[in-house]
Amino acid sequence: MARRPRPPEPYPAFQNLPVRQVALGGKQWLGVHQSGDWRPGAVPLVCVPGYIRNMADFADFLPLLRRVSGIDMPIAALDLRGRGRSSDRQRAEDYSTLADAEDLAEVLAALGIGKCLMLGQDHGGHAIMALAAAHPALIAGTILVDCGPVIDPRGMVRMRSNLQYVAASRTREQARTALEHILAADYPARGAEALEGLAARLFSSDKRGRAVPLYDPALEVRLGDVAAEDVFEAQWPLFNALGHAPLMLCRSQLTDQLRSETFDEMAQRRSDAVAITISGQGSPALLDGQDEVGAIAEFIAFALKNKVQHTGQ
Repeated sequence: MARRPRPPEPYPAFQNLPVRQVALGGKQWLGVHQSGDWRPGAVPLVCVPGYIRNMADFADFLPLLRRVSGIDMPIAALDLRGRGRSSDRQRAEDYSTLADAEDLAEVLAALGIGKCLMLGQDHGGHAIMALAAAHPALIAGTILVDCGPVIDPRGMVRMRSNLQYVAASRTREQARTALEHILAADYPARGAEALEGLAARLFSSDKRGRAVPLYDPALEVRLGDVAAEDVFEAQWPLFNALGHAPLMLCRSQLTDQLRSETFDEMAQRRSDAVAITISGQGSPALLDGQDEVGAIAEFIAFALKNKVQHTGQ
């Protein structure tokens, strides 16, 4: 399989996200950005992006969380394999939620993290649920964003169509127009400049002006022949794996990744969970508003207090 080109350096979307390569087996690695005060015993927040996404989706969230919370907590944001500045898997069939969960466990061990809070957007949240099923002691609390145990095939179909639409572009201007058209539906309140910045989180361009994805194109292959009317098996046992620790549920108002009825059932099954809706946007959630980031900061404070009460630390 041909390797995708690495993102150009320096790249604006990663400007404030310096990365280190955490080695995995077989000369593979995950790109990890660390910030904050990593003093011994501190419980970090680990942020995991969506299916074809990368850590640039947390570029606005991380500094705003620090300002809102008023604490310099340790935070790690990462790119799953095949995304952003991480290495690619050898074959399309090697990509899976379970494989990503195994990578998360390996990276947490490499970083010396014995327990952490985790925030996952759509596929990133699914990987966290799988991680919790295999290694529950690692999880001190979870924030799921546009993610649930029932996958909405409409989101997968739309993602595949959008990627094909952008790939058909022959010039930089065509690619920019295509991306802004797609993003305008998810972020109707954002202007052209903001949409251009959001597009740069997923695509760069080559010397000929063609769109170059910041993810392994093999991930598109994994979308296969999914149809909007498909019904996927509900994975409530994986959701239940989060039951031992505090939980926050977030759903973007315009998302097609998580149906509202699934979100409501999640909140009913976990009546102790914090549940919020992020208004006026789709997936991935931008996490750049005072309301939602303030709610996340409050949840983090609660989860950390809960850990102290249960461990006596």
